[in-house]
Amino acid sequence: MTRVVVAGLGDTGVLTAIKLARHAQVTGISSKPGLVSGQELGWRLARPQEWARHNWIPFGRFRGLDGVTTVHGTLTGLDLESRCVLVELADGSAQQVPYDALVIATGVRNGFWRTPALQGADEIDADLRDPHDRLAAARSVIVVGGGAAAVSSAAQIATTWPGTRVDLYYPGERALVGHHPRTWKTVQRRLIDAGVGLHPGHRADLGPGFTPAALTSEPVHWNTGQPPATADAVLWAIGRVAPNTGWLPAEVLDENGFVRVTPTLQVPGHPEVFAIGDVAATDPLRSSARNRADGLLARNVQAFFDGGTLKAYRAPTRRWGSVLGIQPDGLEVFAPNGRAFRFPAWSFERVLMPWIVARGIYRGIRPAVTPMPNDDRAARYEG
Repeated sequence: MTRVVVAGLGDTGVLTAIKLARHAQVTGISSKPGLVSGQELGWRLARPQEWARHNWIPFGRFRGLDGVTTVHGTLTGLDLESRCVLVELADGSAQQVPYDALVIATGVRNGFWRTPALQGADEIDADLRDPHDRLAAARSVIVVGGGAAAVSSAAQIATTWPGTRVDLYYPGERALVGHHPRTWKTVQRRLIDAGVGLHPGHRADLGPGFTPAALTSEPVHWNTGQPPATADAVLWAIGRVAPNTGWLPAEVLDENGFVRVTPTLQVPGHPEVFAIGDVAATDPLRSSARNRADGLLARNVQAFFDGGTLKAYRAPTRRWGSVLGIQPDGLEVFAPNGRAFRFPAWSFERVLMPWIVARGIYRGIRPAVTPMPNDDRAARYEG
């Protein structure tokens, strides 16, 4: 049976491993003990317990991963000639994991919410709790950035803590420049209704090597001429991502450190190596992370070994999807043409998450297991 290693089990890696497990012997390597999604930053900051229920999921709860071996460790190297990846485990020991096909899905680093650090459950829980507590104590918040993460964070903070002054600063005339203009018009109204102060034309003076690793409180300076802005807490959601590719040889990377791929998501010169998600240089938006390319990649891996025809990934020209995240009145999802359709609030927990996401997309997620009261040895399913 074909041995496939999936390096990185984030949003895209988990979906890819689930698809591949039907036809191959799959090993997944992750620095976390479960899926810790990089999506919906605003929801994560404002309501971390609710976010975690759907986005921080131990691997053992995914029915589709039952046949997948997971390795909890840090990727340290790749030997293309011998076809094996090198992993440092949590106890400091080293392990070599051989493969017939390798899928690189290690994603990117971005702020304090997307990091490749080796973590256990307690550390992940602390990472969810600490920023929320700081925002809850703040009387004023600045959000810097013009993408979906910044916009959703401003909206979620404003609606969760209506007594907090929230200001969104972005460099262009409008935010969400990767989306259809119609999307921004709708979202702009939502932000204004939530009481968010909008400040276009503000480009932050970051300085060389600036990489915000946490919420800050120092004044924000602008290289567009405006006076500094201050708040109790500053969230930097500026989209300055860095690929998690330090473990890879330079020959597979482009000038920015992302993994070079052909239209079939294969690494040039190494057709047994594939890449997908934010780490893959598919297009300027690196859109295979958000357009269900996992199914195409899984079929291409199978076709590569079966002698079939591999299909090309076709990138959309605009971003689409949820921007503001789940709101009290439901979830609004924007199509590439900027038109929105809404899931009413009642359908989110009853239909969208359990049926469309958990069963339809992930092929089944087991309920969480919690100890029985007064009995540490027993456990029950919550449902």
